[in-house]
Amino acid sequence: MDRATASSTVAAATAGPSATSPAERTLDLVFRGRAVLPGGVRSVVVGVQDGRIAVVAEPGTPLAAATEVVLADDEVLLPGIVDTHVHVNEPGRTQWEGFASATAAAAAGGVTTIVDMPLNSIPPTVDRAALEVKRARAAAAARVDVGFWGGAIPANLGRLRDLHDAGVFGFKAFLAPSGVDEFPHLSPEELDRALDEVAAFDGLLIVHAEDPGVLDAHPGHVGTSYPAFVGSRPPEAEAVAVQRVIDGVRRTGARAHILHVSSAAVLPLLAQAKAEGLRITAETCPHYLTISEEEVPEGGTQFKCCPPIRDAANRDLLWAALLDGTLDCVVTDHSPSTVELKTAGGGDFGVAWGGIAGLQVGLAATWTEARRRGIPLERVVSWMAASTADLVGLAGKGRIREGADADLVVFAPDETFRVEAALLRHKNPVTAYDGRLLHGVARDTYLRGGRTDGEPNGALLTRPL
Repeated sequence: MDRATASSTVAAATAGPSATSPAERTLDLVFRGRAVLPGGVRSVVVGVQDGRIAVVAEPGTPLAAATEVVLADDEVLLPGIVDTHVHVNEPGRTQWEGFASATAAAAAGGVTTIVDMPLNSIPPTVDRAALEVKRARAAAAARVDVGFWGGAIPANLGRLRDLHDAGVFGFKAFLAPSGVDEFPHLSPEELDRALDEVAAFDGLLIVHAEDPGVLDAHPGHVGTSYPAFVGSRPPEAEAVAVQRVIDGVRRTGARAHILHVSSAAVLPLLAQAKAEGLRITAETCPHYLTISEEEVPEGGTQFKCCPPIRDAANRDLLWAALLDGTLDCVVTDHSPSTVELKTAGGGDFGVAWGGIAGLQVGLAATWTEARRRGIPLERVVSWMAASTADLVGLAGKGRIREGADADLVVFAPDETFRVEAALLRHKNPVTAYDGRLLHGVARDTYLRGGRTDGEPNGALLTRPL
């Protein structure tokens, strides 16, 4: 049902072209109801004009608008989620995902901004030409706003500044093999070179931090046993790699971000680095916060990701690290593939593709577990919208405040749904969340004041200058 209703013609006639305040002119859109604001949840009136939030006012404030949305008692208005870790895979592996399907899934899940990873597309985003190909593909299909990460690989070190100047938000590096040949990892010496380079122009290096030496020492025979797979990628692999990044940041003064923290072993290292004032941040993901090793069945390769989902005690420590600020944000690391690749090997964790498809359900999954733990919705929104927007410097995203982009979600936090992989808007019907009962439904999603269920109208974002 369309909840939007036209405002009265009397109210619409009160504004003129010379009006100087929202109260004196007809706005494009007004929301009335509860909203998640930077200070918490409260009842407000939110007015939108020309794609931006023009006013946030007290309940009952008389604002004229072409369209008015009155939220139901079970709804709350959220800022659109900003997911800074999404693998769209277009071009080159568009059978895995693509800008049309990824951004439709994002909008359905309350995500209004994504930042695309430089792999697993072909070519990867490691030079300006590859970036322009991606931008052209996204421009034709995006239902939400899209930005882009560049890649740091051995072959393009010394030339990162060109991509930086072209508008990427930073540079992704792997410290262990990435899983695709066209995006090789950096050696310790190459990591040092990359940190030196990004420090020179105050860029951002984002790092998949697992140490290949530790991984090589724990190969084992994986097969269909999930505990064997987890044992092949032990916490030590993350800890050694994160310490290497911290040491490099300390030496160079560069800014670095640790991707998809799965292991609590790295938390003391991050806490100490932050206490030193080093320019380092870190993220974790909904699958690490909501699923535990004990839940993964024999041969359940839909749960395979690298680094792996670990045990329930580890999960508790990740939540504590979010609450105390050791971890900064929550992103999906949406990394889909075809069903055939995800189930390759007949349940062999050593053969199947590693990656969790979760873009559409990341907000609901995280909120479901937070709710169970007594963590308020505004904290979840801060980790998934405000903190991620801050990471990439998008000051106009991630918060409901005057002057911000009117990227807004009408969210029903108590409504439940059971995930059916085949009904999600991801391109391939396989996800670790299949069958899970989740709380939180994005009933409507607005991008710069327009609903996302019409024609694609996502903008291409570049790094703020």
